[in-house]
Amino acid sequence: MLSNIFNKEVEQLFTTPIVQQTAFWSIVKKKLGVSTLAINFKSNKSFLYNNSESKDDNIVSDLLVIVRAINQNHSIAYVPYGPELEPDDEFQGLFLEELSECIRSFLPKNCIMIRYDLCWESYWAKEKDYFDDFGHWKGEPEVKTQEMRFNFNTINWNFKKSLSNILPSNTIYVDLLKKNEEILADMKPKTRYNIGLAYKKGVVVKSSDIENIDIWYKLYKETAKRNNILVNDIKYFTAVLSARTNDVRSPAEVKLLIAEYNNQPLAAMFLVITGNRGTYLYGASSSENRNLMATYALQWEAIKISKASGCSEYDMFGVSPNPDPNHPLYGLYRFKTGFGGEIYHSLGCWDYPLDVEKHRYFTALELTEQGYHLN
Repeated sequence: MLSNIFNKEVEQLFTTPIVQQTAFWSIVKKKLGVSTLAINFKSNKSFLYNNSESKDDNIVSDLLVIVRAINQNHSIAYVPYGPELEPDDEFQGLFLEELSECIRSFLPKNCIMIRYDLCWESYWAKEKDYFDDFGHWKGEPEVKTQEMRFNFNTINWNFKKSLSNILPSNTIYVDLLKKNEEILADMKPKTRYNIGLAYKKGVVVKSSDIENIDIWYKLYKETAKRNNILVNDIKYFTAVLSARTNDVRSPAEVKLLIAEYNNQPLAAMFLVITGNRGTYLYGASSSENRNLMATYALQWEAIKISKASGCSEYDMFGVSPNPDPNHPLYGLYRFKTGFGGEIYHSLGCWDYPLDVEKHRYFTALELTEQGYHLN
């Protein structure tokens, strides 16, 4: 079971490849006025894994929790891509149930639920029956079936599948332990061609920082308008670029990469390096000169920088679960799968209600797209 549970300084969060579980991410959130806390815990391996050889073996882990007020009287706890510790399938619900009850006392008394944005691999991504004849994942079963399986072995059967996921639940990991030539060889021919074309046409990728935030934000607003998506305030990106992680156990290196042609910015992205992983966090591009394939050169440079920094994998961060043209992330699926790698499907968001009635009311508001307005 769980023991040695305590609240610690976020600076002491352990090193992790998961950006959203680092001390760096906590600093970003604090800059945006959001409260965070770090929880340390220890668990016996026999409580987590089937093949544990000794009942005396323990593992120490932690998680970053973001506490967000939804009105003057209520708050929710959100765990982005955590916990990192991933038990065997049959122990996951029971482990998360006990963890939820253990961290309850560290949360505000007005906290109505804990929402876990799990990066654990989906059960149904491990079963052949959920893939079609072309090897494409068909997705999860209906919510009732998901909840029955997730709550298996739990005491209270309390977990509820969230109406939607906050962070991407499908991504692509590119293996950086291979040589550059092998990484290129694993790409689709068209992607490989477009990378070469971009350089041949004179596209140059430069590594920058906060001094060029205005270049990024102009491209970002243009991209958001083109794709009809909500625009974040520039302060959000400023927080990411200005967060300093000196004297922390889980730092991050952030680079603003800009692809230019004749000094004209055509595309830009945020590359974040944490632990053994490089992550493509945000991207934007101009509607002009798209024939120069600047976005392809940008990704290839990010992959090479990540590899040179000692990373063993590159996270493309967010695609549709399969090549469904009707999915809003289908365009990203087509683009990102071109770079090779393996697609990964996670369990996504799950709620653990601390106040069942208020959680039910909250989710009803989410359903009507009003959310975050509990009275």
